[in-house]
Amino acid sequence: MFPSRALRDNGLGFRFSAGLGHLLPDVSFLERFGVAASLGFTGVEYPAPYAYKADVLREQLDAHGLQQVLFNVPVGSRSGDLGLACDPQRRMEFQDSIGIALEYASTLQCAQINCLSGYSPPGVPYEELNDTYVSNLKYAGRQARERSVRIVIEPLNPFDYPNFFLSRTEQATRILAEVDLPNVGLEYDIYHAQMTQGRLGPTLREHRAIIWHIQFADAPTRATPGTGEIRFDYILDELELLDYSGWIGCDYRPMGPKGSFDWLAQWLTARGAAQKTD
Repeated sequence: MFPSRALRDNGLGFRFSAGLGHLLPDVSFLERFGVAASLGFTGVEYPAPYAYKADVLREQLDAHGLQQVLFNVPVGSRSGDLGLACDPQRRMEFQDSIGIALEYASTLQCAQINCLSGYSPPGVPYEELNDTYVSNLKYAGRQARERSVRIVIEPLNPFDYPNFFLSRTEQATRILAEVDLPNVGLEYDIYHAQMTQGRLGPTLREHRAIIWHIQFADAPTRATPGTGEIRFDYILDELELLDYSGWIGCDYRPMGPKGSFDWLAQWLTARGAAQKTD
């Protein structure tokens, strides 16, 4: 089965988006839209659209029949910033960043944006960081709700991102319970989850109701599925059993130009063979 067919017409309702931040590194960013469509992707996501005017990106989406699935809220203006939401000294900057993100979301017709917590500022107690994050997420959620946009939060693993405030799924679920808004949920990045705590299948089952977006790459190098320690056949089986209908972001660093998109076709082939023997 050619990868484009498997990505587009897999028969399971799975919707795969191309993570243009990592995929297709051999072509320029704007060229990646067309290449992603030619491979069979129907959606795209990437960390930040802000280096381009929203209209320029809209043209690429329209030209190639793609849907903008996700992007991040601006992560901050200082070197090393990776989000502003937990920093009590930067509330106004955070609120401005939400306004910018929602303007882009409107033009790109993107229904979901990712709000990274940022690193924990030195010397600030955990409780204050948590309260700030919750307060900022409530602000973001209410602003986004007026535009029919959802907010997701994403834990990042502490090995790649030491001192990042939001690092575990259980921590994210507690924060979401405090925020308690119907349009604020969880982005579950399988790579980060495996690096931090494992238990991928049970976690998907336990938190299915609040997992609105999935990203994946193999661990420990964020590479192509099948090159590391994660059993992606098991993950896809779990998602099928759970009737997961959200987008699944292919957010990995491809290991060479050939074979980088064969993982889904191989799983579908194996699945078909298994069904024939049942």
